[in-house]
Amino acid sequence: MLCQHCKQHEATTVVKTMINGKYEEHRLCPKCAHELGYDKMFPDFSADFGGLLSGFFSNALPAVSGATHCSSCGSTLNDIKRTGKVGCADCYDTFFDELLPTIRSVHGNTFHKGKHPGDIEYTVNDEKTGDTDKLTKLRDELKKAIADENFERAAQLRDEIKEAEG
Repeated sequence: MLCQHCKQHEATTVVKTMINGKYEEHRLCPKCAHELGYDKMFPDFSADFGGLLSGFFSNALPAVSGATHCSSCGSTLNDIKRTGKVGCADCYDTFFDELLPTIRSVHGNTFHKGKHPGDIEYTVNDEKTGDTDKLTKLRDELKKAIADENFERAAQLRDEIKEAEG
């Protein structure tokens, strides 16, 4: 869609206003949005998410004197702590023991279950810690018990799942 102001460039910004009960929507290109002052709506907000994450890492990660380097990208734990960004995928393996507590505190979990965690269930074994997703196993057993029409076992499993979910 073209910019409604200059009618020349592709619109990338949508400005919605409500004035005296009248709703208006304007689509603007970056140049017109800048000229009309809509490019700095939140001047105090910084999109530096690395800075946001560095707050988590700097408080949670231990100080390291002997700097271990990632063999792939050369990052150190202090680099991750300073920037809030992990250098590459291999950094997770290199600094696993140091990153794990922070990842757990930020994400609440250490493995990905997808965008809709209830849709697909995965059983994940964390080789380094030996953790197994107990809830996934219980839910799988519950589905099997229901399929086998073993409703007494299904009721027990349902109660265990509720207890495990807290």
